[in-house]
Amino acid sequence: MEEEKRPAAEEYHRPVLLEQCLEGLKIRPDGIYVDGTAGGGGHSEAIAKRLTTGKLYSLDQDPDAIRQAGQRLVAYPQAKVLQTNFADMVSVLANEGVTQVDGVLLDLGVSSHQLDEGQRGFSYRTDAPLDMRMSQTGLSAADVVNTYDRDSLVRIFWEYGEEKFSRRVADAIVAQREKKPIETTFELAELIKGAYPAAARRSKNPCKKVFQAIRIEVNRELDVLAQGLEAAFSLLKPGGRLAVITFHSLEDRLVKNTFADYCTGCICPPEFPQCVCGRKPRAKKVTRKPITATETELAENHRSHSAKLRVLEKLDTPPGEER
Repeated sequence: MEEEKRPAAEEYHRPVLLEQCLEGLKIRPDGIYVDGTAGGGGHSEAIAKRLTTGKLYSLDQDPDAIRQAGQRLVAYPQAKVLQTNFADMVSVLANEGVTQVDGVLLDLGVSSHQLDEGQRGFSYRTDAPLDMRMSQTGLSAADVVNTYDRDSLVRIFWEYGEEKFSRRVADAIVAQREKKPIETTFELAELIKGAYPAAARRSKNPCKKVFQAIRIEVNRELDVLAQGLEAAFSLLKPGGRLAVITFHSLEDRLVKNTFADYCTGCICPPEFPQCVCGRKPRAKKVTRKPITATETELAENHRSHSAKLRVLEKLDTPPGEER
């Protein structure tokens, strides 16, 4: 039966940079690990296989992912699946009696299943209700598109999508919703295409950045990521590792800057003869530069093309020097 289920799991979400993640986490058989973004359970299963007396907590906010990961991990008693946002991992794990862990993995962005499942409304390639909610609760993409004022839409498209035609797209949306609400992905996609200059439409798909921006707003992805990084780092034991896979520049910039902050010691002005701030590095980088997919993986898994993996290791901070 296990062999029959496996293809479905792979189709749900093929894990990106799998071997690199496992190497980066430096998994110990007796360690405690957190997969903060379970998805289809691919990374989680690979971690669970390497544990003996250790424990894996596999988290996700998406009910579909929880069901899939639960099925995939049912054969591993060392793994426990919990439905929650990874930003809340400290309190969730405290309820499990866990206050320190040996490693945390975060695989950010949208899973293959979420993109392929038409009714979730993540993709501009499938006609579906405007939704984009990873948790399947709360604010939806339709709410953003139909209720946010014009300036707010411009800000979201520019900040979260780096869309240079943000004003034109926002104007088109506002004009259309005065006639009738914008309800489906195809309706929104046609508005975006119509707002783009013809020359720009020929060079790239104009929908990608706007859909990304709306998804980030709906799920508060950057705020949640900032909270999640701090939560994950606070849980790490000295020597514990945090591995993060990003898929677009906004995520990667946030992770890069956060890691740099953790790894920075003295911040006194260079003209000071000696340190007076007393700040010590709290971590060291395991990866100096982000790890990307091999040519083999690029050919086999299209989702790996924009993936970047960064890993750090927490240092043992002497008492009284914690920040």
